[in-house]
Amino acid sequence: MKSYFGHISNAPSKRVLVLDFGSQYTQLIARRIRELGVFSEIVRHDQTREDYEKHHPIGLILSGGPSSVYEENAPKLHPSVLEWDIPMLGICYGLQVLAYQTGGSVVKGSLHEYGRAIATQIQSSPLLNGIDSAFEVWMSHGDQVVQLPAGYTCVATSPSTKNCVIANETLKRYGVQFHPEVTHTPQGKVILSNFLFQICNAVKNWSTETFIETALLNIQEFTQGRKVLLALSGGVDSSVLAALLGKAIGDRLIPIFVDNGLLRKNEAIQVVNTFQSIGIHVIPVNAQQQFLSALQNVEDPEEKRKIIGKTFIEVFTKEAQKFDDIGYFAQGTLYPDVIESSPVRGPSATIKSHHNVGGLPEELPFPLLEPLRELFKDEVRAVGKMLRLPDEIVMRHPFPGPGLAVRHLGAITPQGLEILRDSDDIFISELRKENLYSKVSQAFTVLLPVKSVGVQGDFRTYERTVVIRAVNTDDFMTADFTRFDWNFLAKVSNRITNEVRGVNRVVYDITSKPPATVEWE
Repeated sequence: MKSYFGHISNAPSKRVLVLDFGSQYTQLIARRIRELGVFSEIVRHDQTREDYEKHHPIGLILSGGPSSVYEENAPKLHPSVLEWDIPMLGICYGLQVLAYQTGGSVVKGSLHEYGRAIATQIQSSPLLNGIDSAFEVWMSHGDQVVQLPAGYTCVATSPSTKNCVIANETLKRYGVQFHPEVTHTPQGKVILSNFLFQICNAVKNWSTETFIETALLNIQEFTQGRKVLLALSGGVDSSVLAALLGKAIGDRLIPIFVDNGLLRKNEAIQVVNTFQSIGIHVIPVNAQQQFLSALQNVEDPEEKRKIIGKTFIEVFTKEAQKFDDIGYFAQGTLYPDVIESSPVRGPSATIKSHHNVGGLPEELPFPLLEPLRELFKDEVRAVGKMLRLPDEIVMRHPFPGPGLAVRHLGAITPQGLEILRDSDDIFISELRKENLYSKVSQAFTVLLPVKSVGVQGDFRTYERTVVIRAVNTDDFMTADFTRFDWNFLAKVSNRITNEVRGVNRVVYDITSKPPATVEWE
């Protein structure tokens, strides 16, 4: 059977398009729109009006971005989009490109604005209905609009930005120089809500309930009585997918759990037992040797991901031959996985190849089924809770698809994996003991390909270094390192260096995202 990367669309037909100009907050804009009950989708910034019309949008939001509009090759809107009578909201760079391409003037500002600022309304606009006359905003820009295009007026200013909010009420086109999508703009959601419901005349069409209801019907129709092979990892995404598929197709679901040798301590046993307790019979497959052999001497993280993706397909293809009438191969791919692994992001750089996306071969033995592909992580958790999955699954910290392979820097060895398992187990168990696990968004340990001199038991040692990593975040688009009590860190470090053979140094990663990513590879 010829394979294809098809997926069920569970999204409403009417939506808001977020045109990506390269902002680190582009995904956050889309999430905020969905939180307000309207479906949103991220698309490239440079498509034609005809391309966008295929999505049936009710409005366009132009994201921020790192470029300057007056630079050569700076990202721009296709001219046909500016001839369209659809509501538009430009955010930061989006404001500048909207003004610049319609006859305004944008220059490098004499003063840059980064961080908190106060904007002051100088005239009324539907965009700012319900907003204080002076309101707090979050700025991040060096350029600014100094001359407005014909038909536009200034609605609000800030101390360093004359045209902080602009509007063309006739065309229903608006621009804000700040970021309403971030929590540091306290009334940002009100502004976005005004754009949706007062300007675009949006209707609430997106919720957990509507997603589940639509997804169940679509899965049943799409699979047409065939069996579905599920790649179950035990993480949040594949677990929620298992519950959704189980509810939709019952015993036609074949959930296979592969022990790839890159799992956390005792994870294989825990996953099988957990799903057994909620009525889903999991088929375990021990493929440790196959994965570790394929990864031998491989150091490059992108190559690791591709090898793991390819090996997964090989394992599942072989396992599928034991069952009759397998029609589809299901994976828990999410919307951020698709965005970060594909050219949908326009000028944004690809951060990594996700194992569910970038590592798959062009030909698969079955069509690929990805019912969660349009969801963000928080939406997946909400679906899991509504499907009554236990909190120990739904609220589990994220674990990368490639597993410990991307936390074991450099070439993977059995000894290194054991160090990772034992150190991670100590860290997580201490978090649970101190009631900190649920207060941290993601926590884990990393093994560095670095040795250093130490003293243990009156002997000189030359052993490995383990990194402790913990972050807090609302959305995983940005994240800050967790500020632990020093006594807690000392206890974790002491346990790891005393109980984990081959480690004599523990360090704590105090880097936020950006500039770093949460995972090290």
